[in-house]
Amino acid sequence: MTTIEKVTFEVPTRDQVSPNNQEIFDQMQKSFGTVPNLYATFALNETALGDYLALQNRKSSLSAKEREIINLVVSQVNECDYCLPAHTVIAGMNGFSAEQILEIRRADISFDSKFNALAKFVKETAVNRGNPSSDASAALFAAGYTKANVIDIMMIIGDKIISNYLHNFTKIPVDFPEVPKI
Repeated sequence: MTTIEKVTFEVPTRDQVSPNNQEIFDQMQKSFGTVPNLYATFALNETALGDYLALQNRKSSLSAKEREIINLVVSQVNECDYCLPAHTVIAGMNGFSAEQILEIRRADISFDSKFNALAKFVKETAVNRGNPSSDASAALFAAGYTKANVIDIMMIIGDKIISNYLHNFTKIPVDFPEVPKI
């Protein structure tokens, strides 16, 4: 029987990526003071980092808070040890308290009924691979979300699945503060 070794991934440095990705690293360094490890890992591929950033930064009908709810719920479903801390920081920057962030991760939000409908819909969509219950769908629309919003919700779920799966496979080091397990 042959033993297959797991491939390990190391976070590439600026010098180890293509000139195109080096430009993106430089922009991130200027904007954020760092290149987050997961973004750097995308740069192991010639076009993936730019493509992923275009997806993340696309125009959306959803607010920054709504996007962070989606990011946190999907990252919780996928148990992503990288994206949960990263989006906990971003959610805090968007005005959510530590307790609210835990409620969001549980998809059981007491402080806003519209956000609660969104979180429940997103959780069911992620858990059931695109097939939320009729009740979750009805509650989403009853809360005021539109068909156009649903397209954006699905786009953001897809975005987060990409990064969650990349980290869950590569296990690159997390460069954000640790968050509580729930």
